[in-house]
Amino acid sequence: MSAVSVPRLYALRALYLLLAVGLGLSIWPSIIFAPDGPADSKSVVRALLGAVGLCSLLGIRYPLRMLPLLLFELAWKCTWLIAFALPLWRSGSMDATTTSNAIECLVGVALVLLVTPWSYVYQNYVRAPGAPWRASASDA
Repeated sequence: MSAVSVPRLYALRALYLLLAVGLGLSIWPSIIFAPDGPADSKSVVRALLGAVGLCSLLGIRYPLRMLPLLLFELAWKCTWLIAFALPLWRSGSMDATTTSNAIECLVGVALVLLVTPWSYVYQNYVRAPGAPWRASASDA
């Protein structure tokens, strides 16, 4: 297993804290003071991002165990940028809100790419053997 330096662990903790505070300030008020009415896709997004913010608090204590949360952040932001923002940008039809969202996602992608200990990710998520699909005879 590759070791992760203490400064890298602090960088991870800072990113988890940024996620928790940022989502706490921007998303949680709209969850706590949700308007009455039917739940729509925006409420689903708010709930998902609120949960990411809460899980980020665990990342402050367990920065390596919560790396899948950062990988999820990287995946959804890259997906949104490629599938939605890029076509709008190419066609010249991005509005101010989409531009702002794209910049925020690009900053998030850059931060995750910068602080993630990629050798650790490779050793523990790519090279490490997966869990067995069934219990072995000795486990039974």
